[in-house]
Amino acid sequence: MDTPPPTARVAVVTGAGSGIGREVARQMLADGYRVVLAGRREAQLKETADNHPDALVVPCDVTRPDDVECLFDAARQKWGRVDVLFNNAGVFGPAAGVDEISLADWNATLAVNLTGSMLCAAAAVRTMKAQRPQGGRIINNGSISAHSPRPRTVAYTVTKHAMTGLTKSIELDGRGYGITCGQIDIGNTATEIMDTIGVGSGALQADGSRKVEPMFPVKDAARAVLMMANMPATASVGSVVVTAAGMPFIGRG
Repeated sequence: MDTPPPTARVAVVTGAGSGIGREVARQMLADGYRVVLAGRREAQLKETADNHPDALVVPCDVTRPDDVECLFDAARQKWGRVDVLFNNAGVFGPAAGVDEISLADWNATLAVNLTGSMLCAAAAVRTMKAQRPQGGRIINNGSISAHSPRPRTVAYTVTKHAMTGLTKSIELDGRGYGITCGQIDIGNTATEIMDTIGVGSGALQADGSRKVEPMFPVKDAARAVLMMANMPATASVGSVVVTAAGMPFIGRG
């Protein structure tokens, strides 16, 4: 095991092969973090790492408990501790209402977005409790859908509402161990998932119409995550909402 110098910070970023996770991992590396990059696609993780000496690529399916344990084992073996978890891996799931979605699709969406986040948080908390100095920070990637849904997104919306409960529970239970937990809810940053729901070409609105919605650069969303990560241990950032200026969220629909 390599022992990091006292000022080194170690972060685990899930879903680091693309989108927000990729940009957060790169900004953390640029900021001096040692970063464990997790995701299902090893080739994409290596692209994110770009041979950076402080990047550790660990293929991981967050729905598999053994994979998650191996992920945090790798972090501890390499750098001795975990200071930050960015709990980011997620899928949008099928476009369907509650009367249309199949049980298989429902379970698959919950498995990644909710159970996967719980498994990673649990492994992080166990690590943060055991390490010396004790403590750390967990940042959960929620969504604007944690506040207000888009039409026909029942599985995704439910997981993101539940993420808020997970965040608050971790924050409460972690108090005695120096562990803080916050949630960032991002609206319309320019990633692949926005193409999936047609934000750039016309996203479905509550009245049945389609509307081209504004987006903002993913690097700016990642800067907000880095701000949360870099807050001193004496401060807990419970909730951050960042949206593209002018997107239909306040008064959505």
